[in-house]
Amino acid sequence: MAIEYFDHDADNETITAALRRDGAVILTEQVSAEVADTVAAEMRGYFDSEGTNLESDFNGYDTLRISGILARSRTSAELIGDPRVLSIMDPILLPHCLNYQIGSTSGIEIQPGEGAQVMHTDDSIYPMRIPGVEWQVDVMWALDDFTVENGATRVIPGSHRWKGPPEIPEHEQAEVQAVMPKGSALIYLGSVLHGGGANRTNKARMGLINTYALGWLRQEVNQYLHIPREVADSYPEPIRRLLGYQGHGAYLGRFPGDPDGHWLNKHKDG
Repeated sequence: MAIEYFDHDADNETITAALRRDGAVILTEQVSAEVADTVAAEMRGYFDSEGTNLESDFNGYDTLRISGILARSRTSAELIGDPRVLSIMDPILLPHCLNYQIGSTSGIEIQPGEGAQVMHTDDSIYPMRIPGVEWQVDVMWALDDFTVENGATRVIPGSHRWKGPPEIPEHEQAEVQAVMPKGSALIYLGSVLHGGGANRTNKARMGLINTYALGWLRQEVNQYLHIPREVADSYPEPIRRLLGYQGHGAYLGRFPGDPDGHWLNKHKDG
């Protein structure tokens, strides 16, 4: 299997069908190279000062990582809140929730010499599965050109449909690398096996990954503590909602000042 590429003329129904079938799709040059460069520049200082804090056997020792991207790059909101990307999230997630939210946001810069990351699924943070329900969908934005040589993300298309625990070594031949130009977006289901690639060049490659999770799940990263409230308040309402500043239904997650106000209106008399 392969990952299908879509340009700006592709309709969302076709993209969503491919995402359900293969578990991953690529939107080519979804944002301009200038926007990608701006996000990269805004994150640069944080990579340099904090990027090694999350080193581990899983994350690698030649990969820089930062999180809480909306507190570090204002331009990243153009990617995280991209209307076309969100319109692809809707048919995957909204059948199983009233709204969805950011699970996590991470900047990842794979340095020269880094090896391939172990294959994994991102939804493994949730301890159960419901057939036919995706807990989350992930988007990897290319802030550099992603190539086979510099560590383009490896994906096993169709692995979201495997039955039982995946036998990863037996399926290494099924890996496909998400080669894509700067500004493109790899969208993949949280249940798809994937991993960072090995960087065999002399130059780092940078990406930004954000996840969208069902609105009734606990967020992977606590956005309320990670993003200062004054920063969250400075964003437009759609971004604040994605950060989690919205309830889910009449009772779950309500708070004073809830933009929907259903709980407060129903219980205003005590």
